[in-house]
Amino acid sequence: MNETARPTSTRRRAPVMRGVAVAAAIAVAATGIGPLPKPARAQDSVTRGMPVIRDTEIENLLRDYATPILRAAGLAKQNVKVVVLNDRSFNAFVMDGRHIFINAGALFDAKTPNEVIGVFAHETGHLAGGHLMRMREEMARAQTASIVAMLLGIGAVVAGARSNGGGGNIGAVALGAPQSMIMRSLLAYVRTQEDQADHAGVKFLTDTHQSPKGMLDLFKRLENESLFNSRNVDPYLQTHPLPADRVATLDKIAHASPYFDQKDPPALQHRHDMIRAKLSGFLERPETVAHRFPPSDQSLPARYARAISAYRHSDLRTALTQIDALVQAEPNNPYFYELKGQALLEGAKPAEAVAPLRHAAQLSGNAPLITVMLAQAMLESKASESGAPAVGLLQSASARDPEIPGIYRLMAQAYAREKDYAHADLASAQDAAEKGDIATARQLATRAKTSLPVGSPAWVRADDITNLKPPKKSSAGN
Repeated sequence: MNETARPTSTRRRAPVMRGVAVAAAIAVAATGIGPLPKPARAQDSVTRGMPVIRDTEIENLLRDYATPILRAAGLAKQNVKVVVLNDRSFNAFVMDGRHIFINAGALFDAKTPNEVIGVFAHETGHLAGGHLMRMREEMARAQTASIVAMLLGIGAVVAGARSNGGGGNIGAVALGAPQSMIMRSLLAYVRTQEDQADHAGVKFLTDTHQSPKGMLDLFKRLENESLFNSRNVDPYLQTHPLPADRVATLDKIAHASPYFDQKDPPALQHRHDMIRAKLSGFLERPETVAHRFPPSDQSLPARYARAISAYRHSDLRTALTQIDALVQAEPNNPYFYELKGQALLEGAKPAEAVAPLRHAAQLSGNAPLITVMLAQAMLESKASESGAPAVGLLQSASARDPEIPGIYRLMAQAYAREKDYAHADLASAQDAAEKGDIATARQLATRAKTSLPVGSPAWVRADDITNLKPPKKSSAGN
């Protein structure tokens, strides 16, 4: 498992909006089940700057959760991806129509698969309803209305300044009141979308013969927590329906489903418990893991979490003993071999990591993330002077998943070992481009072109990189 926050493209930075449109953008930059993420600078890609967690086991499970829902919504061919963020808060949201983001905190807190599936059903409701596109249109109208209101307000301020006594205050009120009304109108529109997403989510769950109980239980549990604290707030200034109203509506439509009492299959619950344990082992402090999974707990998830925590905190010998016991319990589990390989690789034993990682790759159907780690172990072990085996693995992995962090850096190393410096330069150029270092990327790509056959696929990729333009800096400074 690894975490990354890297670019995957070099599109221009979006323009910065001002006035009431800024507040509106903050309110609707994403539509989701929890509080909206804090506004951030526009990035070159959707995930750039985000603490993305990549892990084969977690991604496979979440894909299994989301796929039936997306199919029921008619989005199976839209290549919608689920992205896990290293954030302990409970949140999930959509931003661009192609990604569903879910925080690790949501996976920590969701006790059953059905709860996470309910989250995906809600977010899919936003996607199927075209809420993002409609919200952009609503924001454009609001921005126009804001400009008109501002001009009218400025006129009132000028008129007040020319009058005698207190006119300036009247002008200020005239300046602020229309924008406040525009903001309230936008937020009301967002709350309507949230309600629609709840209804659509229940429909998708019913269509796939799954229970909406997890979705309902989730909102009931969150109702009294600070995340949804609605005391002393103006209901007209909220981006989501008030918790009590939301739960009441969900309770009614959820109980109407003929599948309300449908239970998660035990095997699915086990996989869910395993990824929660995995996240705990990787992301939480040792004392927290020990408290959550005490030695008296001999379940497989608990042993998994303790083994991960041991290796993560410099107790490799203990960790390997615990991982070997996991392998003995489930000898065909690719993720236990992956864990052993990762522990050895990060424990400065890359040669020993090759065998378990190769076995993990075979058992997982050559999962790209595991394949890349195998190639890394082979390169770092220096067991062979040839980089050809690693090149083959990396090319195969990049063809299936070109967004794996560090893959082009490893490719450059593998090609350099083969003394294929043209392809090494090209790989280094791709790595620099993904990091946003356009100047270095163009320099390396230009050098690569001089040694690559003109018109070849590699030459074309290098030529594309030489024509990249650096993102324009915002004069506003944010």
